[in-house]
Amino acid sequence: MTRAVLSLGSNLGDRIGQLRAAVASFDDVLLVASGVYETPPWGDADQPAYLNAAILVEDPQATPREWLERARAAEAAAGRLRDPARRFGPRTLDVDVIVVWDAAGEPVLSDDPELTLPHPRASSRAFVLRPWIDIDPYGRLPGHGWLTDLLNAEPLASEVRDVSPRPDLPLESVS
Repeated sequence: MTRAVLSLGSNLGDRIGQLRAAVASFDDVLLVASGVYETPPWGDADQPAYLNAAILVEDPQATPREWLERARAAEAAAGRLRDPARRFGPRTLDVDVIVVWDAAGEPVLSDDPELTLPHPRASSRAFVLRPWIDIDPYGRLPGHGWLTDLLNAEPLASEVRDVSPRPDLPLESVS
């Protein structure tokens, strides 16, 4: 069995709809979804604010590459177009594989440029760590430490105030 933490983000179009569709695309393997957070854009300030969330998924057969393929399929379903000239530009949906654990509960390490594990920039992104804490309050980012310690250390401690909970936007659909 493998477990994975996936980070979700959207800042174009129906942001909450994009996140809900992404979560639904993992419904068969979903263990838990975080709350939704609104965050300022990261890396390229000339774009709309993001909605971010995290999910914990589990599949007895999935490889790290298969988690990446499922993430890309969710992005494609949302109409994601990659602009190589704007690495941190706006997007309908971004799904990143943050960390994968193997059947023994050990973190999978990878230096593959297409799928580096754990995600090489997760430790420096409050918009990844804060939702992750919702689904794994005692979580650790392999090679970096406790999520809460990372979030409370500078420079992230000053960014946390910009991560706004959005309880009015649940990931599950409301009938």
